Amino acid sequence: MSKKKYAKEMLMDMYKMMLRIRAFETRAAECFTKGMLAGNIHLCIGQEAVPTGACFALEKEDYMTSTHRGHGHCIAKGADLDKMLAELFGKKTGYCKGKGGSMHIADVAGLHSLGANGIVGAGIPIAAGSALASKIKGDKHVTLCFFGDSASNQGTFHEAVNMAAAWKLPVVFLCENNGYGVSVNIHSVTNTDTIAVRAKAYDIPGKTVDGNDPITVYEAVKEAVDYARAGNGPSIVECMTFRHQGHYCGDPANYRPKEYMQQAHQKDALINMRKRLSEEKIATEEEIVAIEKAVEEELEAAYEFANQSAYPDPSEAITDVYSSDNERSVVR
Repeated sequence: MSKKKYAKEMLMDMYKMMLRIRAFETRAAECFTKGMLAGNIHLCIGQEAVPTGACFALEKEDYMTSTHRGHGHCIAKGADLDKMLAELFGKKTGYCKGKGGSMHIADVAGLHSLGANGIVGAGIPIAAGSALASKIKGDKHVTLCFFGDSASNQGTFHEAVNMAAAWKLPVVFLCENNGYGVSVNIHSVTNTDTIAVRAKAYDIPGKTVDGNDPITVYEAVKEAVDYARAGNGPSIVECMTFRHQGHYCGDPANYRPKEYMQQAHQKDALINMRKRLSEEKIATEEEIVAIEKAVEEELEAAYEFANQSAYPDPSEAITDVYSSDNERSVVR
C-alpha cells in the first residue's frame, strides 16, 4: 500500500466509491438470483480498487471505454446508482432506456463513457479511435481503456496499441488482471509473466502494480494520464487484482485453486482501506460508519427507483439502435 500522504477527503471519497461499487454489485447479484434481471451479469466484486483509483486520476471531460465486467467503471466515472440499476432492470429510466442492460451501459454526453462491450477486446480499438479524435480536435482529453487480461491476446489489442504508439495518441490502456479469462488461467495462454511487459514491443511505457490498493492504482494511472495529455502517447498499466465470484453470476469457479480466494480476502481493498482509515487516524469510527450508512441508503433509494420505474414501450424497440449525429462517431 502506498505510503504517500493524501488529503483526508480524497481517501474518504475513495473508500466511499469502493463501497458504492461493492454494494451495487452485491445488490445486482441478489436481484439476478431472484430472477429479477434478464440475461446475465458479470460482477467486479473484489476489483473495486482498480476503477476507483483509475477514475480518480481522470479529469471530468476525459473519456473511457469499458468491458462486460464494467459496472464498477461506470460508477467510478460518476454514474448514478439509480440509473445504473434501472438499466439492469431493463427500465426506460436507465442510462440506455433499458436497452443496453448490464454489458452495454454508455453515457457519452454526461459521463464521457463510450460504453461497455460484451465482446472481449472490442473496446480497445474504440479507445484508440477516441484518442485519435482528441488528437485531431486538439481537445487535450485522454481516453482510459479498461480491458481484461485475456483481451490482451486478441488481435484488437495489438493493432490498437500499435496504432496508438505510432501516432502518439492520448490513451491509457489499463489491464485489470484477475488471473482468469472465463475459466482459463492467463499464464497457460501467455508466454510472459505480465501483460505490461508487452509494452516493450511498441516502445511505450508499461507498468504492473498492485490493483488492490486504490492509491497505488491512482498514482500509476495519473502518471500515464499526464504522460498522454502532454502529447507523449500511450502507456499500458496492469493492475493485479482478484475476481471474488466466477466469470458470471452463478459460476461456482471450481477451476480456481483455494489459494486464490485466500489471497483475495487477505488483499480485499475495502477491508484494508477501512483498516487504514482507522489505524492511521484519518477518520473516526463514527465518520466511517456514517459513510457506510450513506451508501446503504443510496442503494436502497436506487433499488426503489429501479423497481418502480416503467419498462419502455414495445414501440420503441427499434429506436436508439443506431446514431450518426454524435461528433465523435459521425458517419463521413
